[in-house]
Amino acid sequence: MTPALADLVDLADCDSSDVLADMASLADCARAEGYACITALREHGARSVEIPAPQFAILLEGEKRVRTASQSLRFVPGDIFLITRRCRIDVVNVPDARSGRYVSAIVPFCDEALTAARTLWNEPLPAAGEVLVRLPLQEHRTLLRRWRQSLQDGHYSDARLALATFAMALTRQGHGSLLLPPQPSLAEQVRDRIAAEPARDWPSHEVEAALGLSGATLRRRLAADGTSLRQLLIEARLAHAMGLLYTTRLPLKSVAARVGYRSLPSFSRRFVERYGLQPADIGRA
Repeated sequence: MTPALADLVDLADCDSSDVLADMASLADCARAEGYACITALREHGARSVEIPAPQFAILLEGEKRVRTASQSLRFVPGDIFLITRRCRIDVVNVPDARSGRYVSAIVPFCDEALTAARTLWNEPLPAAGEVLVRLPLQEHRTLLRRWRQSLQDGHYSDARLALATFAMALTRQGHGSLLLPPQPSLAEQVRDRIAAEPARDWPSHEVEAALGLSGATLRRRLAADGTSLRQLLIEARLAHAMGLLYTTRLPLKSVAARVGYRSLPSFSRRFVERYGLQPADIGRA
């Protein structure tokens, strides 16, 4: 664990500090899979960020501010940021004043974990609950330590089981939308297909064939959702680019190429139009 992560935050409770330090070690967990450690060196924000599925973030350094049309939340080290279902958010990440870094671990609830949780759940689901939720890390320390240790040991089945158990525990606390089977709109289905292979050209006829729709029907239904195949292609590519900017140290030109842009200026222009900031503004350690 790096010195900056070791010196995270002064907490009154020693055990809380230990739990946060355990989670901070995810940054150096060489055998881990399924999550991303997000690091930034400068304060920055992005608007209308697509979150495609339930996930949670463990805030390790700095501050996070998140807003939707109906919610506005602030997160600090020791908080868990839970997203219970697909949504769009506006977000600002602020580095810690002492270390100069913003660090969080982003953990998607993988399909396998959610499928297992849905299979095991044998009681009425509670109400869907809020889209965004702030939770205390300390309250969920046992399950998350089990998940983290399974990753460290390379026991990925156990790690997924821990995530499934965590999802059921959160559902029991009133976040029922975690276990609702996803019902993506047509636009979301198209966006997800593109996101799986963002560098492809994705001609219209391939999308139409994959969905079993005629070109006219696809265009009409997407227009009814206020979008188009071209717009979805741009959104999916740029969302993947943002993930690469946060989690890798690839040059901007390589990031652009990986999401299907041959021109760096064109990529940067589209990124600014979509998120309201330059790709280079996302500081990376």
